[in-house]
Amino acid sequence: MTEQLTISRIGHRGDGIAETPAGAVYVPYTLPGETVTVEPVAGHPDRRTLLHVDTPSPQRIVPVCKHFGVCGGCAVQHWAFADYLTWKQSLVVKALSHAGIEAPVEAIIDAHGKGRRRAVLHGRRPSANLLQVGFAAPRAHHIVAIDECPILAPSLDGCIPAAWAIAEVLRTTGKPLDIHFTASDRGLDVDVRGTGPLPPARLTELARLADKHNLARITRHGELALQRTEPTLKIGRADVPLPSGAFLQATAEGEAALARLVQGHAGKAKRVVDLFSGIGTFTLRLAETARVAAVDSEANAIKALERGVKSTPGLKSVEARTRDLFRNPMVAMEMKGFDAVVFDPPRQGAERQAQELAASKVPMVIGVSCDASTFARDARILIDGGYKLTSVTPVDQFRYSHHVEIVGRFER
Repeated sequence: MTEQLTISRIGHRGDGIAETPAGAVYVPYTLPGETVTVEPVAGHPDRRTLLHVDTPSPQRIVPVCKHFGVCGGCAVQHWAFADYLTWKQSLVVKALSHAGIEAPVEAIIDAHGKGRRRAVLHGRRPSANLLQVGFAAPRAHHIVAIDECPILAPSLDGCIPAAWAIAEVLRTTGKPLDIHFTASDRGLDVDVRGTGPLPPARLTELARLADKHNLARITRHGELALQRTEPTLKIGRADVPLPSGAFLQATAEGEAALARLVQGHAGKAKRVVDLFSGIGTFTLRLAETARVAAVDSEANAIKALERGVKSTPGLKSVEARTRDLFRNPMVAMEMKGFDAVVFDPPRQGAERQAQELAASKVPMVIGVSCDASTFARDARILIDGGYKLTSVTPVDQFRYSHHVEIVGRFER
């Protein structure tokens, strides 16, 4: 049964929202002001599938990708760029408002740059004669086979044919494959997940593929399978060896934009602690002018950071240590003597660590987050502890999605 709806606004995940007598109804790939024909989604009374746009919005544009609307990777390629950026900035404003926070929100920084430098492609064999390699369909488990992705950086060129080739080599495992690609300065770094142990014959085939597709390294669930050269990445002035599956900001320009903001807020700070430091995105840049204590739960990330420090002359001292800041947060007394704290937790935020920060006397906290709601929650904790949120800058490195990065400065 079809129906006609009028879209009133865009929700926080990028779906159009129509107000009906039964409540809000969500329609993907629509825009405010559009009249659309839709049909129900089984098992989801508040969702509809778009059948036709009857009255298009003047903000509607032609998507950049032929797979848009079928592949679940992007939500809003059909929206004019300026209007899209305004919506994305509003996600931050609304999240802060929901937490009862009033703070100046700067104009959003477009940090897509050359595109994404990380991608996860899925390999599935739904039948003996069919192989599918691509991304997941919207809100579904089946795979949309792809042969191109325009939001990927040129440094990831070749990852799609490489993923197809790897999936073909591993076809006899019969298991779903997740193939993680990271663009390093020395070629593509690949981590394959979902396989069992690889026999020598398979490793030989993968080695041939590595030569053909310029794969620096292939790991299986983080364990080394083969390596042609060690993948490294330039961070600030340092060359950092990449641990398998290491966290990186989605785009090189996104990393640079976030680092510029963090360094600008840190200013002339002489002692800084970098919580959730990873491989040193901020530490290695801050260490050019300040002594830094870097803390992260991933031992391999800390080892990579230490190697980057040792190979880079002229840096101030860096004390790097492994510590689970969720189970064992750095307490207020431990932060005595630091001029600033960089606080960059994963998407879920870090409530306990925020509570310890709120109890500290550190003059400045620089918060970095990829989730507006958890940023607002942790910001509320800091504000209730006596900090003032003096600056908020959204950064868009996840173009066409609802994800937004945030850098905020908290001062006592």
